[in-house]
Amino acid sequence: MKHLVILLLTCITFISCKEKQTETATVSPPVKEVSTKAITQELPFKVHPISHATMVLQWGDTTIYIDPVGGAEVFADYPQPDLILVTDIHGDHLNVATIEGLDTSKAKIMVPQAVADKMPEAFVPQLDVLNNGDSKERFGFSVEAIPMYNLREEALKFHTKGRGNGYVIEKDGTRVYISGDTEDIPEMRALKDIDAAFVCMNLPYTMTEINAADAVIAFAPKTIYPYHYRGTEGLSDVANFKTIVNKGNPAIHVVQLDWYTKK
Repeated sequence: MKHLVILLLTCITFISCKEKQTETATVSPPVKEVSTKAITQELPFKVHPISHATMVLQWGDTTIYIDPVGGAEVFADYPQPDLILVTDIHGDHLNVATIEGLDTSKAKIMVPQAVADKMPEAFVPQLDVLNNGDSKERFGFSVEAIPMYNLREEALKFHTKGRGNGYVIEKDGTRVYISGDTEDIPEMRALKDIDAAFVCMNLPYTMTEINAADAVIAFAPKTIYPYHYRGTEGLSDVANFKTIVNKGNPAIHVVQLDWYTKK
């Protein structure tokens, strides 16, 4: 009889422990894995870096030249432009001889007034002059002129507010930002719903990669291309730029293209 009682008590204790384990397992929340990898998106255009601030975007059937400099020959492998965007008057953004050497017979050329003032009269019928805040539609694209300027006292002489343009190019809901020469200005930080951005970083003319990264974290484009990153002291640290951006927002996809190796 004594052995039977001990056996019954052992069984009751075992069942009670199992019930408590089950209850604990039910109450504990499942562990969720959080991805810290950037989300890569399929963009509807292809980027061809030419050099520094100069690039070609092939977006469907439309070819867009950004700040074409370096001579017409560097564009020999690309279709003639439908749209040309020029951001500023400096030689790394505007080179009239390069534009004159291109086949621009079907192109519209979007420029700020300061650039328009330097263009030969023959181009006047092709020009769309945009001041900061203006927008224009061409070839199914909407292009908005965004301010670009310096903030640091010692750099104000380089880019005054209102002279040059950054641009937001939009088609079918995809929005692309081209910074031009700027620091991390409020207008950049206020941008919304940017799918891809090209942001400059070079001293003494624009900003450090640290300032650029901070601004990018603020407006959170889905994809960011560091460009225009050669200054008087050499190339900016774009690897550090990527590290800072992804520490602040791991979802931003940083794409490093080769802007300075001659092909």
